Amino acid sequence: QVQLVESGGGLVQAGDSLRVSCAASMSSGRTFSRYAVAWFRQAPGKERDFVAAISWNGGNTYYVDPVKGRSTISRDNVKNTVYLQMNSLKPEDTAVYYCAADLDYCSGYGCYAYVEYDYWGQGTQVTVSS
Repeated sequence: QVQLVESGGGLVQAGDSLRVSCAASMSSGRTFSRYAVAWFRQAPGKERDFVAAISWNGGNTYYVDPVKGRSTISRDNVKNTVYLQMNSLKPEDTAVYYCAADLDYCSGYGCYAYVEYDYWGQGTQVTVSS
């Protein structure tokens, strides 16, 4: 089993930066470094959308166009944690941010964005005021 806990959300102003974290607890026999991790977000009244993903060793990262150039996903496999650094935040970035994980068998943006992740966190609210 893999348990994911997001943190770091909050209320910020447009133009500010924020870093959200996803900490994983792994059951015996499971190794965090074998898992791809992605961030998704869901705004009120909208579907949950892919934001960014990182491969098992951090060697590959993928971003949806609206956040590309403003966000950086990274991971620390010693701390079992993935981070999403978001800069130049906009009101349209307001959403609940979820992290998700699955064994990394992916190759390419399409796989990381659309694969059915097995494990999900509860989400952290990010609100950007104008």
